[in-house]
This record gives sequence, structure tokens and C-alpha cells, in this order.
Amino acid sequence: MTGRILLIAMGLALMARPAAAQQTAVAPGAAPAVAPLAASAPARSILFVGNSFTYGALSPVRRYRAETVTDLNQSGIGGVPALFKRFTDQAGLAYAVSLETASGMGLDYHYTQKRALIDKAWDVVILQDFSTLDRAKPGDSGLHRRFAALLAKMIVARNPAVDIELSATWSRADLVYKPGSPWSGQPIDRMAADLRRAADQARAASRQIRGVIPIGEAWSRAIVAGLADPNPYDGIGFGQIDLWSYDQYHASAYGYYLEALLVFGRVTGLDPRSLGVGELAADDLGFAPGVTLALQRIAADQLASETALSRR
Repeated sequence: MTGRILLIAMGLALMARPAAAQQTAVAPGAAPAVAPLAASAPARSILFVGNSFTYGALSPVRRYRAETVTDLNQSGIGGVPALFKRFTDQAGLAYAVSLETASGMGLDYHYTQKRALIDKAWDVVILQDFSTLDRAKPGDSGLHRRFAALLAKMIVARNPAVDIELSATWSRADLVYKPGSPWSGQPIDRMAADLRRAADQARAASRQIRGVIPIGEAWSRAIVAGLADPNPYDGIGFGQIDLWSYDQYHASAYGYYLEALLVFGRVTGLDPRSLGVGELAADDLGFAPGVTLALQRIAADQLASETALSRR
């Protein structure tokens, strides 16, 4: 099967079209596709609030192009926000990107401890919670719903038109393949589905939250497609990628890249495939061209499935 995956990836590389020809809107509720902006047009502001899953821990993404974004904590982080910035620059879009991240922290921490930094007017805000929602009660969504709503209310007070998005993150292999967690022994996609369900509940409970970014479900899609290996504890299949880092908890550069593609598609309304085989961040990170295209395809398919679901 792995040989077939390699052939598919190579074929995608050969079939890639120029980026400008592929700008197709796919994300539900996102802003419409935007033509390249004039140099004098004001940049759209976006704030990423999160933790190590946002700042790219245990990967080269953590310090990637940190000079292109504003780290409100002045920690020298580039992370997923810098990947997003790289994508939007290539798409001809003007975004001023900021981030406020803290390792191992949830939305409750950002609301109670970092309000002075983030309580400002933003055009877009991405909220990413702790990986198990509640460290003391893994999987319990109460804390998530409460502080997502409080942050959204605070942010909307500064700009009623702000686009607030919740990130629903990935299944942690360490919590699935090792004993002692609510997801131990469950299918690898179960944790991602639970996190998505919690994000949907938080969105339903707060009129200010516009949407959910399906990061974990895109990881699951990559596994089902055979692009990514489902279990890093038994070795990585030939021709497949590992979405997790060496701790089987955080993401690898591939995993963070997929996360950034989903944010890009959701926020801008552009098809992630519009970035094409020559996308610069993937080249900087040393991705094979076929893998770059395959990850863009996974992101596009996941966002398209969200559109189809919203129309039912």
C-alpha cells in the first residue's frame, strides 16, 4: 500500500497547477476569497491564543520566521502563526499576525492571567484550549465551554465584527496507546472526535464564536487516506509521515503544517491547494513535494466536508 501512496504523491506533484489558478473558497462561514491587496491597504489583524500546540513545540516550527509575527509574550515564537503568515503573504493577503501562547495552559489561564495582552480589538481570533480540555478531568468540556464564552464576550466587546474560531485539536497517541486515560485502547480518531464535539458545544453556547477549525479530524483523515501512520509506537510505515513529534503528544512539522493549512483555509476562504507544490514554508521545512500537495489536499477535503455538512 505504501508504494501506491508514493506514486499518488508523485502524481499530485506532477499535476500541480499554479497557485493563482486554484484560489477556490471552501471553508464554511469564512470570509470570501480575497484578491491580492494593494500595498497601501490596511492589514487584517489576527490573534492566536493557545499553548504548545499553537507555538509548534518539539519541532522546527517553534522558531520559524518569528520575526514576521508579534509574540505578545516576547518569547521569540513563530509557530503556527508564522506558517499562517507565510501562506497569506504568498496568497497576496495582508495580515498582521500576533500570538499569545503559554505551554500547558488552557483558555482559563489566558482569560485570568493574560487579559491585559489580549483584550484589544482584533479582526480574527483563534482560540486553542488544553489538549484534554480539563487537566484535572480529561475530556470534561465544562471548563472549555465556560472560558471560550468568556473570552469571546471580552473580544467581541472590542470589535463586534470579529471572527472568533475555536481550534479542535488532534488525538494524542500517548493517551490512546498507553494505559491510564479516557481514550486508552480506543480507535485513534476517538479523541479528536470528542474534542470536536466539545468545540461544537462551546460554539453553540456562545453566539460570539463563529466556527470551529477541524484540526484533529483532518489528522484522522490523513490517517484513513494512508498518508500518515496511525500508530507511532510500532514504527512508521514506509512512505508514510508521522504527524506526531517524538513524544507522541505534540505535533511534528507535518502536523503543525496541516494545522496551519486548516486555519488558512478557514479564515481566508481560500482553498489550501491554491498554495501549490512550490509553497515556501513546506520547502523551508524540507517536505517532499508530493507530501506538501497531499497535506494541502487533506486540508481542502476536510474544509469541503465542513461545507457539505453545514448545508444539510
